[in-house]
Amino acid sequence: MTFQRFAAAAAFLLLSSPAHAHLDPASHGSFAAGFTHPVFGLDHVLAMIAVGLWAALLGGKAIWALPSAFVGLMIAGFGLSLLGVHVPMVEPVILASVVALGALVAVAARFALLPSALLVGVFGFFHGHAHGGEIGGAGELGYAAGFVAATALLHAAGVLIGYGAKVGLGPETRRGEIATRFLGGVTALCGLALMAA
Repeated sequence: MTFQRFAAAAAFLLLSSPAHAHLDPASHGSFAAGFTHPVFGLDHVLAMIAVGLWAALLGGKAIWALPSAFVGLMIAGFGLSLLGVHVPMVEPVILASVVALGALVAVAARFALLPSALLVGVFGFFHGHAHGGEIGGAGELGYAAGFVAATALLHAAGVLIGYGAKVGLGPETRRGEIATRFLGGVTALCGLALMAA
């Protein structure tokens, strides 16, 4: 029964999305506009939580290395966007990141740390470029601080869900890993649905 509750709660979390547009920085401030940008985009939420889920599956140094790579290259992508550097296929790569990261979790892919971090970082770069493309009238530093904070929290949520599944469903069994892999599959399917929409 615990597994069914966990699966239902996680599916609800992954499939829910806010019904608001991005906040206007003039009314709410640059930090709030930046913070809500990834949170109000289902593609961003799914990819960022999936990074945390994969990091939890890999364990060890991956728990900090994967989220750090994503955030670091996300900031680089944001910076290039502000400089007006055009990067092709930003939105398609973001959607592909949801499918790919979900699939990596679903199959419990276990690559070495460096290639895993580089792959996650490349996806982070595209997410950051998209953030920069939608900055509007927000101040760069406040906006960046906001989306970095939100991204870090979404990564942490993924790690905690993965870790919680392992502990809550029995560390002596594989049920926690199976539950996390199930969430990866749901994430990949959601990514495919977003591509088809």
